[in-house]
Amino acid sequence: MLVLRRLLLSMMLLSVPVSETAAHSLRAPRDTSGISIPSLSHGQMEVVARHREEIHALASWVAVKDAEIRKLLAFSRTQFARCLWGLMPFSIQDEASPMNECSHAYLAADRAMLVRMRDLPFWQDRSRSLFDVVDKEMVEEGASLVLCIFSATDFNTASPVGPDWHDFIAHRPSLIVILLAGGTVMAVLALGTWTVFRRPRLAAA
Repeated sequence: MLVLRRLLLSMMLLSVPVSETAAHSLRAPRDTSGISIPSLSHGQMEVVARHREEIHALASWVAVKDAEIRKLLAFSRTQFARCLWGLMPFSIQDEASPMNECSHAYLAADRAMLVRMRDLPFWQDRSRSLFDVVDKEMVEEGASLVLCIFSATDFNTASPVGPDWHDFIAHRPSLIVILLAGGTVMAVLALGTWTVFRRPRLAAA
């Protein structure tokens, strides 16, 4: 009966319609003592995400020489971890995702690093070349025109942003992943428990 009730509950949750506007609300930085990070548009997120590894590789070199890059790089990595390392589906593409705001945060930091590295005297050829590539793609794709509710949100390195956990029920792809992950964990624990209690019986036999 317990298994049946859980199955019925899962089906009810998955039947909840997904709203395009969702229950998101803008959250201003609680602490503004750190570095202010300008917002970026929804379209710009996808372009920056494609070049994130290149930006971080370059930033890891520049961070040794520039304190602001160090702080931005640390903030971006913290935000990425808070967004479950990008493992949730549609966290960047879907405004309704509970991970969308924190994705905006780490990608805004990545873009801020790229802009600053362009103007620093370290590895200028590489930083300016990477900036030009990203900027060209944004122009060609009209990325600045694709907006969402978080496109007007500025961030601050002193105020990390977490996911909107209460929105998981409304976002079907995220809910499915959570249910599957929870089911997998329960199955592994059940198998482990069964194995532990099964061994004495096998030994006695």
